[in-house]
Amino acid sequence: MPRTSFGGTDVTRSAVLAHLGASGPASRADLARVVGVSPALMTAISKRLIEDGLVVELDTAPSLGGRPARQLGLTSNVARAIGVKISADHVAFVEVGIDGAVRRSASEPFTAAEATMLSELTVLLRRFIDGGGEVPLLGIGIGVPGSVDSQGSGVVDSVQLAWHQADLGAWMRRAFQLPVLVENNVNALAVAERLFGVGALHRDFLVVTIGTGIGAGIVLDGAVVRGAKGGAGEFGHTPVAETGPECTCGNVGCLESFIGEAALVRTARSRGIIPESGGSATLKQLADGGDAAAAAIFSEAGHLLGRALAGIVNLLDPEAVVILGEGTTSWSHWSFGFEPALRASLMPGRRGIGISVETWQDASWAQGAAALVLATPFDVDGVAGDQGRLVRERLERRDAEGQTP
Repeated sequence: MPRTSFGGTDVTRSAVLAHLGASGPASRADLARVVGVSPALMTAISKRLIEDGLVVELDTAPSLGGRPARQLGLTSNVARAIGVKISADHVAFVEVGIDGAVRRSASEPFTAAEATMLSELTVLLRRFIDGGGEVPLLGIGIGVPGSVDSQGSGVVDSVQLAWHQADLGAWMRRAFQLPVLVENNVNALAVAERLFGVGALHRDFLVVTIGTGIGAGIVLDGAVVRGAKGGAGEFGHTPVAETGPECTCGNVGCLESFIGEAALVRTARSRGIIPESGGSATLKQLADGGDAAAAAIFSEAGHLLGRALAGIVNLLDPEAVVILGEGTTSWSHWSFGFEPALRASLMPGRRGIGISVETWQDASWAQGAAALVLATPFDVDGVAGDQGRLVRERLERRDAEGQTP
């Protein structure tokens, strides 16, 4: 089974970079304690990071006794990556540093269903890249709502985008002469979580997204599970009813057809809670204002989500679940139905599983896509293929001025 691997020391390297980026310089002893390895192993890892030009030794830190500890910090202008999230009606861009932190972001209108969509995307992306600085660019990561044959190839099938066998990766590589990695957007978020988020503390976890669609990223034994054709994690297309609304996939009774954003709006309109001209923002505003009928829409969705998610947890036995996506802005209303339904439907030994609900911004999707590039130096299974090799070469072949070839 194709997987994205983050094995052993490779995870520790990325965890060290992420901690230094988020928290600033730290001693080897502090880093060993934070990432949970022995001081001897941290010494070896830091030595390699220094040799690779990713980390430098800084001034010594104050000590309460004994030899002052040398501080480690990220090398200035090490590298950057671009992340792109494609939606049906817009595209989001981010530029991130080697630590995954967003340096700048942008969002542009975009019509994915148009015949000229790849040309239009190229123009928008070039404009964003040209607005950046001179820090070496490792590559471009692109997240899409659909199935991707492989990260390195980047052929996309997406119902939401109305794309069939779109050769996105090859087009973008020709246009920019840079390594380009393409992945399902939820899988990309799972990669980002594994490197920089809650997933850094777990080897088995789920990322569940709620919003326009319902998706899942599955990480087992430290690896993102992609499935035979890159389509693993289509949680929203779990059958939950024999009959019901038609789903975007063409089936009826799918989870997403009941609790996706469009489904919630449709239900609210049919009950007279919001007018025909109202949308998800109107529904949320009413619920936030104390409208019981509006809040019930979210609570009912939470109940269905909780029962369906319990089945996945019972099946896969993850250590934790991370919930993300646009829908989390209304999570206070979802949670009333979600928590009781989830816990009641779990096997007794799994009812204590941790659920983390993270705050959301649209740029988070693109940040996940950028993590595809940042993960390649630590990809020991070669999931990114030739594109991963090119990213590593660009990282290793920086010249004295900090430029990549």
